[in-house]
Amino acid sequence: RHDSDNDRQKSGSDVMNKFFHSVYLMENLCKGCINCIKRCPTQAIRVRNGKARITSEYCIDCGECVRICPHHAKKIRRDVIDDVLKKYEYTVALPAPTLYSQFNNLDDVNIVLTALIYMGFDDVFEVSAAAELVSAASRIYVEEHPEKWPLISTACPSVVRLIRVRFPNLIDHMLPLLPPVEIAARLALSKAQKKTGLPREKIGIVFISPCPSKVTFAKSPLGTQKSEIDSVIAIKDVYPLMLPLMKRAQGAPMDLSTSGKIGIGWGGSGGEAGGLIIDSYLAADGIENVIHVLEDMEDEKLTALRFIELNACSGGCVGGVLTVENPYIAKAKLKRLNRYLPVSVTHLDTKAGLSEMYWETPVKYEPVFNLGENIIDSIKKLKQVEALTEKFPGLDCGSCGAPSCHALAEDIVRGEASEHDCIHKLKEDIHTLSLQYKELAKEAMEADAASTDCIYMLQTYIDRITKEIALLDADTKDNNEQTKTFPLPPLQ
Repeated sequence: RHDSDNDRQKSGSDVMNKFFHSVYLMENLCKGCINCIKRCPTQAIRVRNGKARITSEYCIDCGECVRICPHHAKKIRRDVIDDVLKKYEYTVALPAPTLYSQFNNLDDVNIVLTALIYMGFDDVFEVSAAAELVSAASRIYVEEHPEKWPLISTACPSVVRLIRVRFPNLIDHMLPLLPPVEIAARLALSKAQKKTGLPREKIGIVFISPCPSKVTFAKSPLGTQKSEIDSVIAIKDVYPLMLPLMKRAQGAPMDLSTSGKIGIGWGGSGGEAGGLIIDSYLAADGIENVIHVLEDMEDEKLTALRFIELNACSGGCVGGVLTVENPYIAKAKLKRLNRYLPVSVTHLDTKAGLSEMYWETPVKYEPVFNLGENIIDSIKKLKQVEALTEKFPGLDCGSCGAPSCHALAEDIVRGEASEHDCIHKLKEDIHTLSLQYKELAKEAMEADAASTDCIYMLQTYIDRITKEIALLDADTKDNNEQTKTFPLPPLQ
């Protein structure tokens, strides 16, 4: 089940929040396992009281938790196609180039586009056509700004959000161009208004998305105050509906395609950089690889490059969690499809058109990971974190509900956890406490023989607690069962 507009009215205030997210948790499905906390690239998830919790400020909507959750407790907000088609008088579909990679033996993009018309859309506008315009604008910007080399691609919203919260020194290196999906939305809207004469509110611009990151962009964009995308539906939701319609469209597909190899190539990793027609570039995909590249760039190891293309999903957009095909198979399908296409179809008419593609609002650093309110407070708390981390075993096992010992230490300093959330530290402290009580009991018996019965009972109780705790070190089922059935005498 996914949310419609009505389902989301209860969180309408969140839509205007700069930390709005399309990824959310279905708490009733969460089992409290630690798969998601170990996978999240920004350590935005904790397990508390047996349930996962997502820290909004840290989340970049990459969808890794959705991909890894074995219980399907992480969900993605998006729109329902039937509701969207009924809501607007005139609808325009914006298919991502990734959509073409989901179908076997596709040799004509027009079959997919015609199927979307048959589905109920009044028109289509390819995001890949806008990608060719962004490629042309990128070539000009990269050439004219050598002082910012290497420039970082900004087509992936998750990468932009990651840099915004974690790599502030790299913000000036980001390519200040709106992503192709936003350019496509604006061009599609302009075309629809000219064609129909309808007011804005009666026209629906609908993006068919491969990932939650772009769902978030539509509701809370970066680089502009408001997106012209009205609704976002998932590729995995339209895929089964399109199969019979594509069979029907094969006989006489409409001539609707306006993009070539450069635009459609954006669907896979390396496609955007390839559209720049330069050799001095790097293309990385997969969020861990993206982080490694950004760290190297921060350390000034990549100064010889002109451009860096980064995609949070493995394989590029074809690896989005809202797709149906294996990303590497999908990438191969795009390569096959591109054999039949011209290099480029949509061209930037004049250099004046560049101004409409630039960011309208700057992307600013959000210091969400800061420990303190100022530099002095942060340094003080950082020392506390380091001291706490030294106390922990360094196993990064996740049993405490945090992804690492260091993350638990930060949570403690922020007042969100305690040392005894670490089961190893708790066990160690109980061992120490038990030994101290045994020694106290021994001293008490030697000092006052009259109270030996009571003290003996206390000592026996503590001995058995110690034995039970010792069983925590064993992994066998027999030892676990022994722990459960070990009787304790009542204290009197």
